[in-house]
Amino acid sequence: MAQRVHVVLVDDIDGSDAEETVTFGLDGSTYEIDLNAAHASQLREALAAYVGHARRVSGRRTSRRSSAPARSGSPSGSGSGPSAAEIRGWARENGLEVPERGRVSAEVRQAYDAAH
Repeated sequence: MAQRVHVVLVDDIDGSDAEETVTFGLDGSTYEIDLNAAHASQLREALAAYVGHARRVSGRRTSRRSSAPARSGSPSGSGSGPSAAEIRGWARENGLEVPERGRVSAEVRQAYDAAH
């Protein structure tokens, strides 16, 4: 027997028809809310000033990360690629400036990846 399921999104604010589910996070928790276009826009506008000054923590979605092939030869054995120390060493040998500690810039990582 075949079934046809029709899902109707209802705006969680006012009960009108919703066009999308918006996902956002705060204080370590992730939330989803079904909203119509006007409410989704209002939410994004309310958060825009904060998002504009914030650091992005989850740059990749889990599904995309898991589909990427793991690198071999990682010193940690985690398959997550070369260590920051390896990249810094390579960068210095190739005349690039890198900090002694802290995060290695995306540009330096991209240059390393392109060379390997």
